[in-house]
Amino acid sequence: MTTMIAEVYDAFKSAGADDDKALAAASAIADYQRDIAELKGDVKPIKWIVGFNLAFSVTVLFLIVRVVATAA
Repeated sequence: MTTMIAEVYDAFKSAGADDDKALAAASAIADYQRDIAELKGDVKPIKWIVGFNLAFSVTVLFLIVRVVATAA
């Protein structure tokens, strides 16, 4: 069963669209919103991974520079 956004359906109906077309368009927009929300949830862990990787890389670079500076 697909969901529908009532405001979008009403807007299409007031613009003169058929019932079937207005229902299909409102359902399609609801599906897109669901997909976007799912993608936003998938991006959160990636942000954490990138942040950890950046912090780790900076730490390793700092340690390498420190070792090279003390060896010279």
